Amino acid sequence: MNLATREDIELWKNELIQQVCELLKPSNSLPEKWVKSETARDILQCSSGTLQNLRKNGTIEFSKIGGTLYYSLDSIKDILEKNKQNAA
Repeated sequence: MNLATREDIELWKNELIQQVCELLKPSNSLPEKWVKSETARDILQCSSGTLQNLRKNGTIEFSKIGGTLYYSLDSIKDILEKNKQNAA
């Protein structure tokens, strides 16, 4: 007969909590690599026109499926990094 130690129970508890947390995460149809226009505008704090200009001049990566535009989060992060300003 095997008895569970306190460490065994603690390990099992942690694994169970981790599995429950994974199950409770919201599932999206898209991975967190692409966001829709509204989210991209919110992150960049810009207008629709500015987002369109970023698309047209090749500054931001995007994909269009049907009538919906999706923007690469990596591309958005790159834009923010490239335009980072040092405090004076």
